This record gives sequence, C-alpha cells and structure tokens, in this order.
Amino acid sequence: MSNAQTNYLAQISRHKKQVRIVRSLLLLLFLALWELTARLELIDSFIFSSPSLIASCLISMAMDGSLFYHTGVTLIETLLSFLLVITISLGAALLLWSNRTLFEILEPFLVVLNSLPKSALAPILIVWLGNRMRTIVTVAVSVALFGAILTLYTGFYQTDPDKVKLIYSLGGTRKDVLTKVLLPSSIPLIISNMKVNVGLCLVGVIIGEFLSSKAGLGYLIIYSSQVFQMTLMVTSITVLCLVSIALYQIIALLEKRIP
Repeated sequence: MSNAQTNYLAQISRHKKQVRIVRSLLLLLFLALWELTARLELIDSFIFSSPSLIASCLISMAMDGSLFYHTGVTLIETLLSFLLVITISLGAALLLWSNRTLFEILEPFLVVLNSLPKSALAPILIVWLGNRMRTIVTVAVSVALFGAILTLYTGFYQTDPDKVKLIYSLGGTRKDVLTKVLLPSSIPLIISNMKVNVGLCLVGVIIGEFLSSKAGLGYLIIYSSQVFQMTLMVTSITVLCLVSIALYQIIALLEKRIP
C-alpha cells in the first residue's frame, strides 16, 4: 500500500479508538456520579439504587443461580421468536413478491396489524393460549412479524429492474431471478432486518413476561416493582440491556463474515 493509504487506514483506526475511549469514559463518569450521589445521599439509594448495590445483587443472583435461570428463559424465548419471525417473514415476503395481486389484497391488513399496539393483543392471547411460554413467543412474534414482512417485500420489489430484465432476456426463469439476483442482492437488507427484529422480539418477550410468566427478566422486573425491591428491578433491567447488546453484536458479527 502507498503511504497515503497507510495514513488513511491509521487515521480510521485512531478515530475508532477515540470513539471507544470516549464511550467508555462517558459510561464510567455516569456510574461514578450515580454512585457518588447515592453515597452522599443526594438521591435515595433505596429508590434509585446504585452501581455498588447492583453489582452486589448480580453477585448474589449468580451465586444462587437465579441470574442464569431467568436470563436463560428470556433468551430462549427471544431466540425462538426471532427464528420464527425470520423464517415466516422471509417466506411470506417471497410469496408476496411472486404474486403482486396477493400483496395488493393483503397490504391493508398487514399495515393495520403492524400498526396495532401489540400490548393490546397480549391479554386476549393469554385467554386463547393460556399462561405458557407459547403465549410469550406468540406475543413476541406479533411485535416483529408484520413490519418485517412489509420491509422485506419492499426491498424485494425494488430489486434492480435492469438485472431482472437481463435474466429474462437470457432465457432465465423466475427461479433464476430469485436465486441469482433477488436473494444475493437482498442479503444486506435481510441482515439489517434481523438487527431490528432481534430487538423487537426481545421487546415482545418482555411484554409477554409482564403479563404471563413465572420466570424471565420481565417477570423479575414486575415482581421486584410489586414488592418494591428497586435494586433487583434495576439489576434486571441492566441484565436486559446486556442481553440486547449481545444479541445485536452477534448479528453484526455475522454481517461482517458474510461477503
């Protein structure tokens, strides 16, 4: 590489390091101020908790195994709903792409279902399906599914028309368009959709656990609020944030590995 290229790459590397350092410093500053104000009794640690109390609660939950149990329940429900959303939305979007008339018929229903607050559906789903894991998974799927179908279909429909015409002009079929143009060119869209859906599935799982669960991080948040154990509630929210970050980073890593 030339000196200019080397300097440019070094500049990008320095910028990324600076961003990471500033992020870390901001987080440490926030935690330090939180801990300091709690110790100086500027805020009530019983209500707002503190980093040291959260760390103590995490250690205690790890020792008795409740941390891994409840996190595992939420994680399993999230991954299951995420896989269902990806599979169903991709299949439905391809079906609608292959039949424009079908999409025109179903579009208003998809839009309504996508805009409907899913928390309004959760109580009726509990009545229909019972107080079980499948109810929580169904709620999570309903949160992400319809938006995912609309997003994928829009991306599929906007595939480069010149490439599609080229396939047909060379005697290709609709299957050739699907396998050689549509899916390869839509990989960035599918990955981007996965990034959004993994967060939405986690939101849906927490909504379901708020209303119908005996385990999971959502259950811990509701339980701790009812018995006024604020440190347990903030700890559960903290673990939930870490789970969300981990899931997003896994998909981001997958995106980097796909050529």
